[in-house]
Amino acid sequence: MNMEARRWTHLPTDANIVGIATVHTNIDIALDPVFHIEEGTAEADTIMASYLHSFGFLGKTARLDVRVPYKRIEWKGKLNGVQQTINREGLGDPLIRLSVNFFGAPALTGEDYRAYRTAHTTTTVAGASLGVIVPLGQYKKSKLLNIGQNRYIIRPQLGIVHIRGSWSYEVTGTLNFFTDNHDFFGGKTREQKLLLGVQSHIVHTFKNRMWASLSAGYDNGGETTVDGDDKHNRKEDAFFSLGIGIPVTRTASIKLGYVGGRTQKDIGNDVDHFILSFSNRF
Repeated sequence: MNMEARRWTHLPTDANIVGIATVHTNIDIALDPVFHIEEGTAEADTIMASYLHSFGFLGKTARLDVRVPYKRIEWKGKLNGVQQTINREGLGDPLIRLSVNFFGAPALTGEDYRAYRTAHTTTTVAGASLGVIVPLGQYKKSKLLNIGQNRYIIRPQLGIVHIRGSWSYEVTGTLNFFTDNHDFFGGKTREQKLLLGVQSHIVHTFKNRMWASLSAGYDNGGETTVDGDDKHNRKEDAFFSLGIGIPVTRTASIKLGYVGGRTQKDIGNDVDHFILSFSNRF
């Protein structure tokens, strides 16, 4: 799950935000019958480039954002009973997402936007989005472990945030629909069922514009089959995260974050992400 505090923040229209993030990930892999991994661990380093553009849509605030990852992953463990170390490096699958804040976030810019935010210290914003993860990442059908997934992931979301002074309270629900991978290892077809997720965030913004967040999330579903063989690997994961945003200039900021995930089943992954990012608005 991609934990995102401040996901539905009311932005001025015609804002452009570019960002670069580095993420270090440690993964403890529980037995997964799809990938035939035992006693598995993995370490990953990701560089994520992002771009966001906000604009007006039917009088409401909308945004288009694109994220492109480049990854290096090292897997260790018993693969089909043999101890191995496997390394992959290359482009990951990018995300393209369109979001609209359809309630409580009028399309404003400049002084009009600043006046509205000053006058509305208590407000509620609701939004919807449609994201698509595009299978452009590195993928070799002859390999069991890959960076790219060789399938589309279609991700609609609904979210609401209530702002009261310097505090905000946010909830986002996500559906993940997966297309089939017809070139899975061994020339097989891998299918995955719907995965549902929900995440919530509490954010406090300080007078110097620094902010801190505390978050929790949960997902369930996503069973897979390979050539019609049910792998009995329904996901059930709990997530938790901390984040701090620190302004550097009037338009630039850095973010420090941690996201942890723990499987609630015998099959799944325990993950720890450590995040450092920089963004600038122009």
